[in-house]
Amino acid sequence: MDHLHPPHSLQGVVSEAIGLLQSPDPTWQSALLNNLLIFVLGSPILVSGLSFPGISAAFVLGTLTWRAFGPSGFLLVAAYFVIGTGVTKVKMAQKEAQGVAEKRKGRRGPGSVIGSSAAACVCAFMSIYGIGGVEVAQLWQLGFVASFCTKLNDTVSSEIGKAYGKTTYLVTTFKVVPRGTEGAVSIEGTLAGFLAAVVLASIGCLMGQINGAEALICVVASQIANFGESIIGAVFQDKEGYQWLNNDVVNVINISIGSILAVLMQQALLQNWQTS
Repeated sequence: MDHLHPPHSLQGVVSEAIGLLQSPDPTWQSALLNNLLIFVLGSPILVSGLSFPGISAAFVLGTLTWRAFGPSGFLLVAAYFVIGTGVTKVKMAQKEAQGVAEKRKGRRGPGSVIGSSAAACVCAFMSIYGIGGVEVAQLWQLGFVASFCTKLNDTVSSEIGKAYGKTTYLVTTFKVVPRGTEGAVSIEGTLAGFLAAVVLASIGCLMGQINGAEALICVVASQIANFGESIIGAVFQDKEGYQWLNNDVVNVINISIGSILAVLMQQALLQNWQTS
């Protein structure tokens, strides 16, 4: 009766897989399986926004995110990706004609994925391994949400500014400069980026990752970080001696500032509340 064993074994594998998919507590196995399933189902969207090496990097990010923060963390990253990819495609032909469009029709590579998620990955690892104990567990989640709010603010402000910005100003001098200039901002882009951060922070709040006050902190931190990034771009990027300061490096600096600022602001508010 050995020929009956394979069906029983297959049934056991399927049952185990279903159990992992339904597991309320994320593990590495459930994170990997859920992420794989979602990536297969969402492959048309992924291919439109990422190169194949970029998809590989995003798969690692998705697995790490699910393991650290479960489905709610994964959905936050998915929302960031969908919104960011959508605005990158806005008026793509116009952006290409002006020479300010993202390369590969906006399909981002692994450097962009890593540059956009480095701070979030640090927060995820800290959460998974309980660094700092339960007292700071929520701060890692706050930093995680703030990092993506910061990056989405940056992406949307840049892409909408390139597409609809009537006038772009260099942030350090407020002189009018061409669209796509490093460190340039526009009213249209700045407003759009701010609203995008509000949307993503609200999603994080609705999914229970952060509360209302923390959502406000994420929005404020993202706005400050992106102002700082514009200054870095205007003063240092493309300047002699700073060739290493490419967009991916600037992205890491930007999201790290947003994440750290959010954590520091929350800590300051808690200290004021405890002493008042």
